[in-house]
Amino acid sequence: MNQQFIRVGGIVCYLTAIASMALVATTLVATTWAEVVRFEITDRQPFADGQSFGEVGAYERIVGRVDYAIDPGHRVNGQIVDLPLASHDEQGRVTFSSDLFILAPQDLSKGNGAVFYDVNNRGNKLAIRFFNDGPGGNDPTDPGNGFLMREGYTIVWSGWDGELLAGGSRLQLRAPIAEKPIAENEAQPLTGLVRYEICTDKESQRESVNGGNHGAYRPTTHGIDTATLTWRLRVADNRVPIPRDQFQLTVHADKAKDPAELPVVELELAAGFRRGYLYELIYEAQDPLVHGVCFASVRDLITALKHREGEGNPLTVGDARLEFAYGFGVSQSGRFLREYLHQGFNEDERGRTVFDGLMPHVAGGGLGSFNHRFAQPTAYSTQHNMSDWPPDRFPFAYETQTDPLSQQTDGIMQRVAKTKTAPKVMHTQSAAEYWSRAGSLVHTDPMGSRDASPPTNVRIYAFGGTQHGPSSFPPSQGKGQELANPGDYRPLLRGLLTALDAWCRDDVTPPASCHPRIDDGTLTPWQQASTGFPAIPGVRYPEVINQPNLLDLGPRWLTARIIDHQPPPRLGAYRVLAAKCDADGNPLGCLSPPEVSVPLATFTGWNLRHRDYGAENELVGLNGSYIPLPKSASARQASGDPRLSLTERFGDLDGYLKQLEKRCQQMVSERYLLAEDVERITKRQRERAEPLLKDD
Repeated sequence: MNQQFIRVGGIVCYLTAIASMALVATTLVATTWAEVVRFEITDRQPFADGQSFGEVGAYERIVGRVDYAIDPGHRVNGQIVDLPLASHDEQGRVTFSSDLFILAPQDLSKGNGAVFYDVNNRGNKLAIRFFNDGPGGNDPTDPGNGFLMREGYTIVWSGWDGELLAGGSRLQLRAPIAEKPIAENEAQPLTGLVRYEICTDKESQRESVNGGNHGAYRPTTHGIDTATLTWRLRVADNRVPIPRDQFQLTVHADKAKDPAELPVVELELAAGFRRGYLYELIYEAQDPLVHGVCFASVRDLITALKHREGEGNPLTVGDARLEFAYGFGVSQSGRFLREYLHQGFNEDERGRTVFDGLMPHVAGGGLGSFNHRFAQPTAYSTQHNMSDWPPDRFPFAYETQTDPLSQQTDGIMQRVAKTKTAPKVMHTQSAAEYWSRAGSLVHTDPMGSRDASPPTNVRIYAFGGTQHGPSSFPPSQGKGQELANPGDYRPLLRGLLTALDAWCRDDVTPPASCHPRIDDGTLTPWQQASTGFPAIPGVRYPEVINQPNLLDLGPRWLTARIIDHQPPPRLGAYRVLAAKCDADGNPLGCLSPPEVSVPLATFTGWNLRHRDYGAENELVGLNGSYIPLPKSASARQASGDPRLSLTERFGDLDGYLKQLEKRCQQMVSERYLLAEDVERITKRQRERAEPLLKDD
């Protein structure tokens, strides 16, 4: 087969003669389209040993790669930072590729005609764990309860994160590199300052600057010589410089398994890293990824699957079509979906709507570090870690608002509303997002003074009394002062996905938004005097919360998405709020799981760091707390616990189960919960409650 070699971001790739002719042909028409050039399927076999899923039948597992070519001059690609600075092929297009993984009905005509796209989180597939209660993993073989398969979804994952290293079946994006224009100096790479924060829970001498399984931008020779490192215990503390002769940077290009990968950069500290301390490294780097192609890759993949496009498309067998597409993303991936919307990527180059429905999950009020020069897609922001990183920035809400700090007017849905390509959106978040991810700003104005009025195609659901991701049971303490929170919102995700499908497919009005509000008093200042959290013996209430700031990222940020100020000065704080509590300390005004509504414990969205892990009393990442209720009135009185005991509120196990089932059935009638989940929940909670409510 004839091969044409082209240069993409300094990497030598090839196009087959067929694909080259196809690209040439498209340049002969008046308008060129961004597209999936080719699917390359490397493995196709039965899933779950050929298990049948009801009327849908068996599924197959399809693994491969997708090659893309996009037009840097097209309007819908204008948001991609530095795209004109990437290498072009002979047709003037920018090319790149990503990994692909699909679970599809073997007979696609028996499916429900919908793509369920799970935006992987740092290369990891999460849909099976979050919707099927399965074990998850990046090479899934166990379907769990089979929910997504029984419903007939075609489940799709693709690589979009350009920082990831190969291994562990993680999905990668091979993004192009931005280069200086030839007229300026062809031999010189683009350079700029980058910043990394290292916070470890163990004492060590050497750490990867960008965490495990991630590469980092290559430091220049000047960057290694002039790198700066500071340390501090808490965000509010002054940064203390560490002399240059006391730390060393090492670049391990040999650890990259693909020439397109970023190298591993390690920081060695002579005095060693202390637990819980914040170490901030700044250096001059080179070769920024054109990382905004991550949005175009998802857009064009979903478009190709819906419209049966792309050479080698594995889902074009027979006449069955995929008419609908729903996107789901957890945490980082939920922020991906919010920024994908905000930047207008739900319109393809032919003006077609890409996703019909989206479920950004536990994203809080954040966007991401996905589409700027020297983008860092794994960066996030919590109260203790990376608190002044750019992911948490205006706009926070789906409605269009004016930011009183920057005077900008914007909204997550503003661009897609103008192009009439707005999807239906179900934004879901746990209680932890209110403490660690500015969750209240999703449904208030930026200063927390009034409730927002989201567009009619947006629903917002706050899963009260849950943490970022449910802990195992029995829960462990980990880095926190309290046990982690096992409150399980996954049955609610199944109910809401079912409602989203009916909303998109048949225009069936979905369940009403459910979240705490300012106007009814359930959303309030976060301090204990306002939330009304009870004084539980031995439990310390937080004195800190993650409150995003307007950051001065430099003069080129707004126009070119280039960060010149590292670290950026804080220009002012936005105001976050938290849910008011009932007498048990459980939140009001929320869509709480049944086990939180009929509680055996107090379930919170916060947990404080234990002294053994450093930075005592700062928030533990995205964890919540599980604080068991006293078993009896005598135990309550002996400890001074103000909360009613289990026996006082339920009497016995049967009393508890009756209240629990009543709440479950109510949620089924409200369409927040599926009928099939009632038995699962009552069985699980019986097992948890029986040791607590049995006669001694």
